[in-house]
Amino acid sequence: MQILLRADSGFCRDDLMSWCEANQVQYVFGLARNQRLRKSIDAEMAQARALHEQTQQAVRVFTEFVYETHDSWSRARRVVAKAEHLSKGENPRFVVTSLDAAYLPAQPLYEQLYCGRGEMENRIKEQFSLFSDRTSTAYLRSNQLRLYLSSIAYLLLEAFRRLGLNGTAMATAQCQTIRLKLLKMGALVRVTVRKVWVSFSSGYPDQVLFARVFQQLHC
Repeated sequence: MQILLRADSGFCRDDLMSWCEANQVQYVFGLARNQRLRKSIDAEMAQARALHEQTQQAVRVFTEFVYETHDSWSRARRVVAKAEHLSKGENPRFVVTSLDAAYLPAQPLYEQLYCGRGEMENRIKEQFSLFSDRTSTAYLRSNQLRLYLSSIAYLLLEAFRRLGLNGTAMATAQCQTIRLKLLKMGALVRVTVRKVWVSFSSGYPDQVLFARVFQQLHC
């Protein structure tokens, strides 16, 4: 089985990279910017700046090179650089990897492989809106129970998003947005002998979407 580690620059340490290399574990780590790294992509940054001035759009130019620190790394390693120019200025980024260029070129390595780590973190952040950070009791078991409940809530909302919101404008909405727009609504509940009546406000702005989601879940 091939193991690949993706992590931000806080994990870019020679001990960890050397261990990965010795144990056939591939890695892609963020690399903190410094003056040497920035100077090494002067040409690419100039190219990105010129293209931005022509198009007034964000421009990315990718390159790669072999890089070694003065004393903190035990060996030279492959570094992929993103020379990006935005309306607010330049935005260079760097990653260091054990993957060979023949296996994955610079641009897909950064945009698809490394940036996928950020998307995974977004799913973890969604848990915070479902109170997964409320682990403040004095006992491990009660904190674990809270995490269980938060995880179950997330799975239910993910199923709701996948099944009920499929094909709608909220198909990729985050949990907090779903809760606020579709679940956290005021209603009048009346219980009679044979039925439970739930009356929603006629001024509810997303009633068309709500009706569609209800129909998709009902089917």
